[in-house]
Amino acid sequence: MRCPNCKHENTKVIDSRHADDMTSIRRRRECEACNSRFTTFERIELSPLVVIKKDNTREKFDRDKILDGLMKSCEKRPISYLEVEKCVERIEKKIRNTNNNEVSSNDIGEIVMEELMNLDQVAYVRFASVYREFTDINQLMDALKHLDKGETIE
Repeated sequence: MRCPNCKHENTKVIDSRHADDMTSIRRRRECEACNSRFTTFERIELSPLVVIKKDNTREKFDRDKILDGLMKSCEKRPISYLEVEKCVERIEKKIRNTNNNEVSSNDIGEIVMEELMNLDQVAYVRFASVYREFTDINQLMDALKHLDKGETIE
């Protein structure tokens, strides 16, 4: 494992344990060159999952894209990285539980919105404004009305 700090190739594992969800192993590592410490996660590699985009192109599922979107939506909110990571795990689990090798980006977006609604309402509205491509304040107001009723945006 290459050190993210100095790029040295030799690191040692100083602690290893199951992550909270019991589907991955968390390893605490230390660089043998600069003594920098960092954490890695080891997960089971599941069968490939393909995402069908809006323009009908296909690409390999990338959980980091979901993580990036959630991090942007949760920016400056009182939400820890661990909470966001758990949210991503739930989203990926829901996607994989459909037992399909292909999933539409629209279906993924709906699952993300459902999770965000339960995580943080401001992050939900931020994500929805990009995902639903709001073009004016009226669309935002409609989203807030749905949120107040506990409904997801259509």
